[in-house]
Amino acid sequence: MLLYRTTSGCFIQSANSWHAVPESNWDALLEVVGLSNYLAQIAATSPAVDAPAPDTILAPIVSQEVWAAGVTYFRSRTARMEESKDAGGGSFYDRVYAAERPEIFFKATPQRVAHPGQAMHLRSDSKWMVPEPELTLCINSRGEIIGYTVGNDLSCRDIEGENPLYLPQAKCFKLCAALGPAILIQKEAPAPTTRIHLQIDRAGVAAFEGETTVSQLKRTPAELAGFLFRDNTFPTGTFLMTGTGIVPGDEFTLQSGDLISITIDGIGTLVNPMA
Repeated sequence: MLLYRTTSGCFIQSANSWHAVPESNWDALLEVVGLSNYLAQIAATSPAVDAPAPDTILAPIVSQEVWAAGVTYFRSRTARMEESKDAGGGSFYDRVYAAERPEIFFKATPQRVAHPGQAMHLRSDSKWMVPEPELTLCINSRGEIIGYTVGNDLSCRDIEGENPLYLPQAKCFKLCAALGPAILIQKEAPAPTTRIHLQIDRAGVAAFEGETTVSQLKRTPAELAGFLFRDNTFPTGTFLMTGTGIVPGDEFTLQSGDLISITIDGIGTLVNPMA
């Protein structure tokens, strides 16, 4: 089932019906033991309600941090090596792709996360920016993956490519991430055939389109979550973006007015314009 956070409370969508969730504290809701069973009980015993209006849907985050894993798809490895070769950092990405330890980095605080439909930010000192569509894990404070959502890891390829040590500046700035529109609450990982699709429209015309599947993810969600929680604590849980397998060509960069649509089968479509 799908769990939504909105301006008028929390809702679940189960099959074709919608139900209001009594718990209004989002952080507390994500910490419920046996969340999937709890929400299934609500769906089975509470009356159906009208679906919330699309413009009331918020990003499914209140006080959680957002982290991200890099170079988890072969396409991402290749792109990172290409953009950093002149700086002498190309081999770093090949090595981390093959290493036991994944690349994991801090991405965003809640105030840096755009809601569905909210404009994301074009960094003023970057001339090469791309969205990165990513299956994103929702993990509770106990380290349990409780669900999955759509994530956009907005990235400045020129800043990261100039020097890998500039990664924090390439990744973390105002409205640099987006999450939503819902969390798919389930215990098992999405099927390998799950499709991730990216479309970028410019002036009403598709400027880029691409897709991949979860089968191309080199590391399992459980493996990535396990490394994130090594010697680390998250009192209200956290989100972990699992990397991208879709990278536009080197000639492409985002422009003001572009509309980014990221669809993951079973979860939905996250849409954000560029400011």
